[in-house]
Amino acid sequence: MSSLQAALAQAAAEIDTALDHILPPAEGPEAPLLEAMRYAVIGGGKRLRGFLVLEGARQFGVSRQAALRVAAAIEMLHAYSLVHDDLPAMDDDDLRRGKPTVHKAFDEATAIIAGDALQAMAFGTLADEETHADTAVRIELVRCLAKAAGARGMCGGQMLDMLAEAAAEPLDEVQVGRLQLLKTGRLIEFAAEAGAILGKAPSAQRHALAAFGRDIGAAFQIADDLLDATASAAETGKRTGKDAEAGKATLLGLLGLDRARMQAERLVAQARDHLDSFGERADLLRDLAAYTIERKS
Repeated sequence: MSSLQAALAQAAAEIDTALDHILPPAEGPEAPLLEAMRYAVIGGGKRLRGFLVLEGARQFGVSRQAALRVAAAIEMLHAYSLVHDDLPAMDDDDLRRGKPTVHKAFDEATAIIAGDALQAMAFGTLADEETHADTAVRIELVRCLAKAAGARGMCGGQMLDMLAEAAAEPLDEVQVGRLQLLKTGRLIEFAAEAGAILGKAPSAQRHALAAFGRDIGAAFQIADDLLDATASAAETGKRTGKDAEAGKATLLGLLGLDRARMQAERLVAQARDHLDSFGERADLLRDLAAYTIERKS
């Protein structure tokens, strides 16, 4: 196992432990909701966003416990978006991370409420003083996550994606790039920046990590498009070929396989350049940049 694979596996296990602590099994009438929330977020997934938090925080000597709580919060926010994206009114998917989606394992109403509760829990975790002693740091984390997830971020990107399906004219390359920046990129960008916020880093280093996250977020989305077009459901743990079925505009569709791969490679090289000031300590982040387009799921 490579050092990156080992680090990803360790981070995933630690993040799951943190999530288990934040979302313990419950008894009583609310138990089905907590069960659905745990089902949605604990176990499975690449934990790329959480890993970005942990490695960004490591650059500034932030405590592992604080970084893990922020990583868990971002993974809860991400999980909420997946639960809602999978609903019949959205992408109507039956499979996620190799198991039935939440609305299939439970029911649609429970899936909606579980997603809502995961989003609320994400912000509550960031705002809790157990995450960081400095109130200003906690406020900045909440502010930045809200911006990354809201109408000018992930949710806005999802809206653009829905509108594009019904548009009379297909989106061009610039429009698709903006859609993907909002829908996928903003949350990855925040995950990369969060460690610098926790560490009260100088603005130049905070901006460098944010730029790194922005570039690998764009590369990650291109890689997702490539996997959707070329991999099987067994390989990815989710239904593939759905972008083509839905007629969705993607950079892959606009550029073709070869040019899309070249664009992803350029983004990875650019992302790695943003880390020059961090030295060898950021080698795992550099390896992660390459992994975003080499992964098989």
